[in-house]
Amino acid sequence: MELLKVEGIEKYYGNKVNLTKAIDDISFTVEKGEFVAIMGASGSGKTTLLNCISTIDKVTAGHIYLEGEDVTTLKGKALNKFRSEKLGFIFQDFNLLDTLTAYENISLALSIQKRPVKEIEEAVKTVSEQLGITEVLNKYPYQMSGGQKQRVASARAIVTNPSIVLADEPTGALDSKSAKMLLERFTYLNRENNATIMMVTHDSFSASYASRVMFIKDGKIFNEILRGESSRKEFFDKIIDVVTLLGGDAADVV
Repeated sequence: MELLKVEGIEKYYGNKVNLTKAIDDISFTVEKGEFVAIMGASGSGKTTLLNCISTIDKVTAGHIYLEGEDVTTLKGKALNKFRSEKLGFIFQDFNLLDTLTAYENISLALSIQKRPVKEIEEAVKTVSEQLGITEVLNKYPYQMSGGQKQRVASARAIVTNPSIVLADEPTGALDSKSAKMLLERFTYLNRENNATIMMVTHDSFSASYASRVMFIKDGKIFNEILRGESSRKEFFDKIIDVVTLLGGDAADVV
């Protein structure tokens, strides 16, 4: 079932004197339950694309549909409702509130939605078990490791059961062990919860956990590969091949 449809979007920055085209007529669809990675060099437009889908940024032209709704036309309360109910966003630098415990950070979005206390408790318990963070629920961010903070941030993003989870370089600030653990949890959520995930990454290892990888170059889709029945190692090798075609240095993305 088609969940997301991106149709001919363009994004410009600057003015007539100094105009930069960050996204150049990109179109694609994402099915419900897909795990899609977006790769590209710095400045390729991959984060801008994610920001447009999340409505953090506004497209210059084109349309983005989520569950059939044109999100590029939303404003005010309708836009706030869309963001709180349909989207889960995971940032590279966690963006946890330092004065709140892990439990309070995760439950905040549900509290804003005025969910019943018992429902909030059950939802936080479930997502914490799925992400392996039950032992840090009463801790503050400064008491947690980077991997724990990112898993708490991931729990916060998915606890509302959003239509799509958008992750911007979620492993960028993690060591290799923590990154692998987070990606395995993403795979679990994708497989067991049928969570739809779009992840921007520069890292081929991270991208190899996805079921599809889209490569962005100069604001356009350069290539796209599907994992299919390939093992993760085989898919990783295919990703490296495309990165090489893009002109990247494999040593920078492994």
